[in-house]
Amino acid sequence: MIEGLLRLTPATIRCMKVSNASEHPVTDESCRTATGRALSEWFAFLDSIGGLKKGRRASMMEMWTPGTDSWWATTIYVEYEAHHGVRKKDGLPEGYSICATKSINAEPAKVFATWADPASFAKMFGDNARQELREGAGLSCDAGCKGTYTRIRENKDLRFTWEHPGCTSPMLVDVTFQENKGKTVINVMTSRIQSRAESDGLRIAWSDALSRLKVLAET
Repeated sequence: MIEGLLRLTPATIRCMKVSNASEHPVTDESCRTATGRALSEWFAFLDSIGGLKKGRRASMMEMWTPGTDSWWATTIYVEYEAHHGVRKKDGLPEGYSICATKSINAEPAKVFATWADPASFAKMFGDNARQELREGAGLSCDAGCKGTYTRIRENKDLRFTWEHPGCTSPMLVDVTFQENKGKTVINVMTSRIQSRAESDGLRIAWSDALSRLKVLAET
């Protein structure tokens, strides 16, 4: 217990700052190095199998081979949709989705209460984070992140919009608190991310935030 407290002293708390940087350059050259084909060659392949009609999951299964990083299958297909100008009703591409998951040795009610507690929330996000946990109210931090809660089901799930400095457009975040043998599996899914750089940055930032939440909830 003391060890957990020491790990979250003010000097060690990292902030929920999102670096909009891809893990790999999204170029023909880098794609060919990683997968054996350039992006343009993958686009031609997807055209040949009717990739837009098949949809994401089926098309990605056609592309993926054992030993190939799944990061690239997702990236290629999202870029393929952009190449063809595929848009949703709001005029934006579906874009990327990322998940960050953490198993926490506490029941969902404890983990949810930790998220809801103002002091714990500030430590999880860092940078003077604050929230009003009710539908229609928001969350923010001095790093420039902000959102609005659109659904709150106590001990079960949360949904809120999300923006951070440098992002292309608002995104949607779904947080679930699932019980598993006395523990909680918390999953944060962010969808409608408009660039690979924002996607990778968010995945890293949320993974770090959930690690801090784990320490707080298990203390």
